[in-house]
Amino acid sequence: MQEKPSKTLELKNIGNQIELTGKYRDDTGPLHCSPSVSESSVFSTPLQPETGKPIFDGEEEENDPTSELSYLDPETNPESITEWEVDFCSRPILDIRGKKIWELVVCDDSLSLQYTKYFPNNVINSVTLKNAIISICDELGVPLPEKIRFFRSQMQTIITRACSELGIKPIPSKRCLSLVLWLEERYETVYTRHPGFQKGSKPLLSLDNPFPVELPENLYGEKWAFVQLPFSAVQEEVSSLETRFAFGASLDLDLLGIEVDDKTLIPGLAVASSRAKPLAAWMNGLEVCSIEADTSRACIVLSVGISTRYIYATYKKTPVTTSEAEAWEAAKKACGGLHFLAIQDDLDSDDCVGFWLLLDLPPPPV
Repeated sequence: MQEKPSKTLELKNIGNQIELTGKYRDDTGPLHCSPSVSESSVFSTPLQPETGKPIFDGEEEENDPTSELSYLDPETNPESITEWEVDFCSRPILDIRGKKIWELVVCDDSLSLQYTKYFPNNVINSVTLKNAIISICDELGVPLPEKIRFFRSQMQTIITRACSELGIKPIPSKRCLSLVLWLEERYETVYTRHPGFQKGSKPLLSLDNPFPVELPENLYGEKWAFVQLPFSAVQEEVSSLETRFAFGASLDLDLLGIEVDDKTLIPGLAVASSRAKPLAAWMNGLEVCSIEADTSRACIVLSVGISTRYIYATYKKTPVTTSEAEAWEAAKKACGGLHFLAIQDDLDSDDCVGFWLLLDLPPPPV
């Protein structure tokens, strides 16, 4: 019997030493990066086919792209759906007036709740959205959600106002992964088939990708390293989040259509701090989205919330460090964008104080 892969965040910081600059400098010694990249068994499968109602047992139905969807999984307890993911935006579709149609798309992270509704462009305001939220609850027999996540900064005022009037907490966050993948699916199966579809039309509300800014002092770490974990060990970390009351966030990879072999090495960033627990607590409230190795600026960029990017760490730019950062990004791409952030007391520790499973997805086509 093969031995179970060990949990190795301490593991294998192979490669060359890199020296940090600025406030991230490690005065106790050099850090290490692992440039090794494994070949992964990663496959991406689409979400369930879009229809006027959900499809079961492989049954396919012809979908009318002008129809709307209102669905609640009959096996789901309505009271268990406490968080929604919402997009309220124009689509590449013109109405009879020649104006772009807007659409409200709502789901939960498990897609047990699915709702879509088209709107003309002259009724887009917080009152319309508030009334639509109430209608969803009435139609599907679900309570008002406790939280609503959304990923477009341009809609923050409308969504925040509608939520506040209903006592719902609005959360600007790009961790709306089920929603983003569903929008990709709808683009192919619904919008492009709509009689008013405008090919080549650019999204009206494009996603922000602002220049990274300086990290707040309370988020400083003392050491960091590029690391890798077998996927089986990543799953162990994720499953232990609740049992150890650690800070962090997981993803439902089955729902997202991400299949990874247990032995595949998943790239991540390990951060060590003598104040690891408060650091993880602060990080836990930021809706951590993704990590990027920016080789042009020789820094690590942390994306949080809806449109905030921080310079999380810097390093001395050399051909070697550039190669290592490029290898880390290549490993992330080979895993379909899957990566992680781990916060520890020490880089050699077996345990994490905080662990975030992250997925770097391209923006939806609408």
